[in-house]
This record gives sequence, structure tokens and C-alpha cells, in this order.
Amino acid sequence: MGTDVIVVNGGSSSGKSGIVRCLKAILPQPWINLGVDDLVDRLPPALLESGAGISFGQAGEVVLGDDWRAIETAWTTGVAAMARAGARIIIDDVFLGGRTSQERLRGHLRGLEVLWVGVHCAPEAAAAREFARGDRPPGMAAGQAEKVHQGVVYDVEVDTTHAESLDCARVIAQHVS
Repeated sequence: MGTDVIVVNGGSSSGKSGIVRCLKAILPQPWINLGVDDLVDRLPPALLESGAGISFGQAGEVVLGDDWRAIETAWTTGVAAMARAGARIIIDDVFLGGRTSQERLRGHLRGLEVLWVGVHCAPEAAAAREFARGDRPPGMAAGQAEKVHQGVVYDVEVDTTHAESLDCARVIAQHVS
């Protein structure tokens, strides 16, 4: 049995998206990538403006409300259904709750062959990338850099502080069956 799902977890501006693009280019089979940013981009404006959905604090913290959890559950259930139907899926995520987030996702992916990938990046390097991007609340990257990995168990880990996305993707690809 081969890998059905690759879950790539790391903080904001850690380099996950670049790694995912490279993985899709080097893996021999076709893979679809879906991530938490895709979900946020599709939320109705009301969930971005109220405490019930998702909001961002002045120091870059992310606050998730009850409506967010309901939509996230539906989204993840759908992504898992795609994998069960035969699509190879790469999930680009940010485990704000560390181990709790992983366990919640693990429950949805039960029965699938999952490769768990940790993408690390030094907080100061992630903060510099965040500043250069200009599309994230200041402080988000540094605040998430270590928090998202707390208690999370990985099959493979990479560090983008000094490594290129393609090199990290090659390391990960060696673990895809």
C-alpha cells in the first residue's frame, strides 16, 4: 500500500508552500494540494469579521471560533473523502494546537496511509520572510515557528532556515511510497 496523504505542518512563512510545489513537480504520481490557506480564502466575510470564525490579533495570534471548527471539520472530512476515492492529497497545514491539532486530523484520516512531515524554520528567518511577503500580520511567523510542533510526531522533518524548498522536497519524497 502506498502513501495516500502527505501532511505538511509548519508555522506561517516556514516554506511549506514552496516545498509542496516542488513535491508536486518531483513525485512520479499526480498529487493535489489543499491547505488551511485555501479554506481561509473561501470563508464568507462574516467569519473573518466575527469572533465565531477566524481572526488575527495585533501580535499575529490566530483566534479560532466555534464556527471555524465546524467548517474545518467539514473541510477535513471532504479532503479525507477525496483521498479515500483515490486522489493523492498533500495537506499544507498549521497545527496551532500542536498535538491536539494532529490528533484531530489523524481522526479524519483514519484508514489512510499518511506521511507526517514537519517543516521547521528558525523564528527570526520566518519573521524576515513574513516581513518580505507583507501579507501576514506581523508576529505570526515567529509566534508559530515552534508552537505548531509541540507534541507533534513526524515521519520526516526538514528545516528551511538554510535549505532550499527543492532540497527539502527531495528528502520528503524519499519517504513517499
